[in-house]
Amino acid sequence: MGAQPRRGRPDDAHAHAHADALFGFEDIDTGQGVHVPADAGPLFRDSPAARRLLSVREIRAEPAAAASPRGRQVLARFPDAEIVPVDSHWRIPDLHGNAGNVDRWVRIKSEVLVLGEKKTLTTRPNGRSADWIAPGPANGCAMACAYCYVPRRKGYANPITVFTNIERIIAHISRHVARLGSKTEANQCDPTAWVYDVGENSDCSVDALISDNVADIVRAFARWPSAKASFATKFVNPDLLLLDPRGRTRVRFSVMPQEDSKLLDIRTSPVESRIAAAGDFLEAGYEVHFNLSPVVLRPGWESDWALLLRQMDDVLPTAVKDQAAAEVIMLTHNEDLHELNLGWHPRAEDALWRPDLQEPKRSENGSWNVRYRSGVKSGAVETMRTLVARHAPWLRIRYAF
Repeated sequence: MGAQPRRGRPDDAHAHAHADALFGFEDIDTGQGVHVPADAGPLFRDSPAARRLLSVREIRAEPAAAASPRGRQVLARFPDAEIVPVDSHWRIPDLHGNAGNVDRWVRIKSEVLVLGEKKTLTTRPNGRSADWIAPGPANGCAMACAYCYVPRRKGYANPITVFTNIERIIAHISRHVARLGSKTEANQCDPTAWVYDVGENSDCSVDALISDNVADIVRAFARWPSAKASFATKFVNPDLLLLDPRGRTRVRFSVMPQEDSKLLDIRTSPVESRIAAAGDFLEAGYEVHFNLSPVVLRPGWESDWALLLRQMDDVLPTAVKDQAAAEVIMLTHNEDLHELNLGWHPRAEDALWRPDLQEPKRSENGSWNVRYRSGVKSGAVETMRTLVARHAPWLRIRYAF
């Protein structure tokens, strides 16, 4: 049996009764390991490659999170890790907001995990990549992409925080899906399904190395005929092929030219591996899209993107092309992240920090970022549309910004 939800939380005050949910708590898998076919062989998450990405030595844990079924599963994955109790996964002074951690940026991502409960569950409208941004199963990441906005949320070091109250997260989404009913009007997100981004602040492919949270989400959406889960990833995790998404989870493989990836996509799967995995994921029952993201303007960027698009056209199976769509996302950067990167990866800033091309932009959360100036950006977006039409005409662009 899955753990029962705690009562009296503010986000439950106006929720529908449990009977209205599409997915019962008893269906949540809170076991000690993912259920896989008997002939599946060793799991990738137990491989040396996975252990190199996540060589966890320390787990900062809220006591209730550590004691939960999902928390115990994570602790069992890393039996040699030191467990350090914390009052809140948001407030760990020597980890979050500690500028002295910048020289240990990648090591912290590899060696530290945080366990916590997601206290406030909200689903907010999006309208670009997805209809809705759902509460995700984690935040933070073990990878270290130099342009990533996620580190700004906690400051200086943002290793993965696993949310152990997955049953409440899925129940919240279930109630939201039930209230919406069927999608009656097509939009750029999807013609028939409500699309929920479940990986806004983490990479679900990496999260699946740690616990069954992502498997539980995929399993839930497979039962909801009016909704789809969606997440972007830069990591190929073959364990996800063992799940049964039934076309209700959209994987968006983020790709960029190899020259950019070598400089900026630290600790990720090679771009060619992400492209090569698309056919396997489609065959396993996922919808497969692509993020052409971020587009970084530097000398030669147009020819390098043309080369990448031709590579995709050459190697992707027809079945992938027939259902594929893409998002084109121009680089958005941040002054605080720029200063942080100068402390651990200054070469990246030669490409990312371009005051001659950029202007300030107020983000949705109120912080100040920098983006390419309006005229520069619109011209680059049009160039990307032209390149796609010329070299990968099968790739429908859902939106570009």
